[in-house]
Amino acid sequence: MRSHQRETLEARLAAYREPPPPPKSDRELFLEAMQGVLPHKNDYFEHPAKYPSPHPVQRWRDEARVMRDAMTDFWPWDELESGEELLYLRPGVRPDSLKKLRRGEWVVQGELDLHGLTSEYARPVVGEFLHRCRVENRRCVRIVHGKGLGSKNKEPVLKLKLKNWLAQRDEVLAFCQARPFDGGSGAVLVLIKGNHER
Repeated sequence: MRSHQRETLEARLAAYREPPPPPKSDRELFLEAMQGVLPHKNDYFEHPAKYPSPHPVQRWRDEARVMRDAMTDFWPWDELESGEELLYLRPGVRPDSLKKLRRGEWVVQGELDLHGLTSEYARPVVGEFLHRCRVENRRCVRIVHGKGLGSKNKEPVLKLKLKNWLAQRDEVLAFCQARPFDGGSGAVLVLIKGNHER
């Protein structure tokens, strides 16, 4: 009996002493997994079509670039001046539109803050913002230009240029200085054409 146990024990020890078989390579494992699989007879592979965005993004960019480039710093302001307060009503627009804008009867649907921007950088930002508002049908927005306290001569440089830029934009129907609690002389409310208006 002891000899039988010894033989069994020696057989077990011999099994442990033998090195384990080397692991199979990735190729061997792949071929083993692919047994019985037939190759496809057709070499042709069809790529699904990539559909363009449903929004005419490039057209929007082109229009925004044209409008931005069309804005100049110089504009005849005889008909736009009204003292220190910014006021403008595009010819052909009903006068009560400006009155309602001044009284705050329009809901402000967007805001652009130009604090800290130079006029060179602010101009394209304003053009892009107004274009995007027209596309998104935002009718009334506030543009904060600041009071010019941080400028070299402590004058509102952006305020003066902004009125020129806004008056040149086709989508701007009217604009006025914001009410004191909406930014006062440091901001302007802008009434923009709706999507359906030409």
